[in-house]
Amino acid sequence: MKKFVCLLVCFSSALWAQRPEKLNAADIYQGLQKLSKTTTVLYVAAHPDDENTRLISYFANAKHYRTAYLSLTRGDGGQNLIGSQLRDQLGMIRTQELLEARKIDGGEQYFTRANDFGFSKNPTETLAKWNEQDVLADMVWIIRKLQPEIIINRFDHRTPGTTHGHHTASAQLSLKAFDLAADPTAFPEQLQYVSVWQAKQLFFNTSWWFYGSQEKFAAADKSNLTEIDLGTFLPLEGKSVQEIAALSRSCHKSQGFGSSGSRGSEKEYLEFIKGDKAFQTNDWNGISVRDIILKICNDLIAQFDFKNPSASLPKLLDLRSRFKALPESAFRTNKLQELDKLILASCGFYIEVVTNSARMSPGTSFQATLEAINRSDAKVVLNSIAVESQLFKKLDFELKPNSDFKEKLDLRLEKDLPYTTPYYINAQKTDGMFFVGNQLERGLPEKNPQLVVKVNLTIDNQIFDIETPVVYKTTDDVKGEIFQPLLVSPLLDVAFAQTSLLVKAGKKQRIELAVTPSSAVAETTVRLQAPDNWKVTPAFVKLTDLKAGQKQVVSFEIIPEKSLETVMLQVLLGDNNETALHRTALEFDHIYHQQLIEPAHCKLVVTDIAISAKKIGYIAGAGDEVAEYLKQLATEVVILDPKKITKETLVPFDAIITGIRAYNVNKDLVGIHQLLMEFVQSGKTLLVQYNTLDDLVLKDFTPYPLTIGRDRVTEEDAAVSFIDPQAKVLYKPNKLTQNDFLNWKQERGLYFPSKWDEKYQTVLSMADTGETQKTSGLLIAPYGKGHYIYCGISFFRQLPEGVAGAYKLLANLLSVSK
Repeated sequence: MKKFVCLLVCFSSALWAQRPEKLNAADIYQGLQKLSKTTTVLYVAAHPDDENTRLISYFANAKHYRTAYLSLTRGDGGQNLIGSQLRDQLGMIRTQELLEARKIDGGEQYFTRANDFGFSKNPTETLAKWNEQDVLADMVWIIRKLQPEIIINRFDHRTPGTTHGHHTASAQLSLKAFDLAADPTAFPEQLQYVSVWQAKQLFFNTSWWFYGSQEKFAAADKSNLTEIDLGTFLPLEGKSVQEIAALSRSCHKSQGFGSSGSRGSEKEYLEFIKGDKAFQTNDWNGISVRDIILKICNDLIAQFDFKNPSASLPKLLDLRSRFKALPESAFRTNKLQELDKLILASCGFYIEVVTNSARMSPGTSFQATLEAINRSDAKVVLNSIAVESQLFKKLDFELKPNSDFKEKLDLRLEKDLPYTTPYYINAQKTDGMFFVGNQLERGLPEKNPQLVVKVNLTIDNQIFDIETPVVYKTTDDVKGEIFQPLLVSPLLDVAFAQTSLLVKAGKKQRIELAVTPSSAVAETTVRLQAPDNWKVTPAFVKLTDLKAGQKQVVSFEIIPEKSLETVMLQVLLGDNNETALHRTALEFDHIYHQQLIEPAHCKLVVTDIAISAKKIGYIAGAGDEVAEYLKQLATEVVILDPKKITKETLVPFDAIITGIRAYNVNKDLVGIHQLLMEFVQSGKTLLVQYNTLDDLVLKDFTPYPLTIGRDRVTEEDAAVSFIDPQAKVLYKPNKLTQNDFLNWKQERGLYFPSKWDEKYQTVLSMADTGETQKTSGLLIAPYGKGHYIYCGISFFRQLPEGVAGAYKLLANLLSVSK
């Protein structure tokens, strides 16, 4: 027997939501229309933001189909417009943004184990880093679980090299998964949980963009295309499909995808790729009681009372009985889940289990409050409350209409309870793949909360089991009622001042740690885990009487040896020398609070780097940590507010740096442009990090003509040659060699200029495999007595990773005018 009961838990998106749902009559009516539909649509692409929210909104809200988006990655390799978080932390943010988007457009969200390692120019490169079979297995798993009749690819499988390699790979793998999901010899280990499934149709969501222009598309043969008019107005929502889609897309805030809704007729096109072209949706897949179920569904819709949704309860309960009598299947499981949600909403049933602590460590005892209410005339009996698998209280208590029920729960987190952290981020992940050992967890956006209260109800003699997460709830004077997940965190949070640090061999280096307990700790010891031949003083630090939330700063002195170039420092705690953990909090208003728990570490890079520029100003862009890591060099770094910059304030500085995308996001640069040019002319250096070619706040921000392009070098190990080995920036004050371009991360650089004035000096030449050499990643122009530098080199990725060669190159660039 297939374990469809497990799928009921795994598919329950309600547990991922921290704020209890409150469906109104219009929501219930929409749900009734969805009950009568059997069609499932799966949209497939590569990243957060690739999904067509207009089509998802159309299928979910206008057609009432079950609709899901499968994003092969979590967007970990992109950039971040709302903070400095990159890689794993950015993937966490974008995962939550996708979940928020799906709450608006009505879709469901799934992933594969593929890690977004950064921009890829073709699918061959992509699949060389991803484990193709594992990604394919995850796609087959999602198809077998959801059993979609229709699969839609966002990208064209036939055009490798014309778009991001991840894009084309997503479509090519989808083509394979379409067939493999129906093959019992493909990934047979999945079949203990799911059945094979053959989707009926596979489409490519084409548009004029894929044809090169609107004129070419207008003239193209469309006989193989299905035209969909999205311009549906949804009176119950008070919005068009496109307006819902714009709200959904605007959830991608880390990518700056705020959108305005549109109204009226708009067309989308689906190109038929393979399958049954004659397939008709909503055929109920041969369900024997089709006519009876459809009649009940139609009666529910026709007789729905918007002023009294509970009047639908008898028919809803009858329908539930009929679905429960069907053989077990993913279809039955999904429909029962939809029904339970509608029945509880029709009762006006509300439940929450809240505590007043946002974070707790395993083993903590605490109190929570359960609130439940029945706001209808239906007979609702609260039978029992259980915590995890243990019966907490047997009640047999009837919830009288509109009478609030509250119960104090004395709870305890088990000592071996896992911490709240993304289940897919662990020591076994690689640049190309995450590791998820449990088959049932593969594809999920996140695991269910660690602590769940189970409530057993009877509604008119039918039994309902409800799982409700314990959440943190507070009331803010400005924001009002706020729900956040209860975060299970380490008792002691240990944080290095920086995750990478430059140190000199034989020279004392001060290492600082911050130790913060989540609750009171009587005493502990703190040790640095360093190589045996390194001197560490003191051997350990003893801490006593630690108060909850009170940070204790611990200092050590180390003397590095020359024998190692890179060392990963970790921290040991207590008599048992347990590995110390660090908690990184991700707290944004538009998503639920998240945390990443990983071993506290600091990468020490043994090197000696000189810099002639003694005072450097940094003007922030879209978010990076370059300024913070630049402070490790023997120079003073000051964050500058462009609103407060005057000619006089710039005088003490030897160099100014603008952050990544500064000329895309910082409008205040317009007002100080002339001051910056005069700063360079006076004999100083201005280094402008990369910008994109769209939405520049100032078109002419360079002293000589320069056009930003789209060229990039994505292979982090691409060979780098020196165009002019005698160029000053290659040997003063640090001599650069080919070794300084080893061990770079993710890429060499991006958005290299496509055109530039001859006054710019090219310094470095590099290229991805099979491509022409790119020479504009670093451009230097003498201007007056100083130097203007435009730089596509990705220092924002290299410095936090402790790449010594990147530090040396940046130090030389900032010193060029000295």
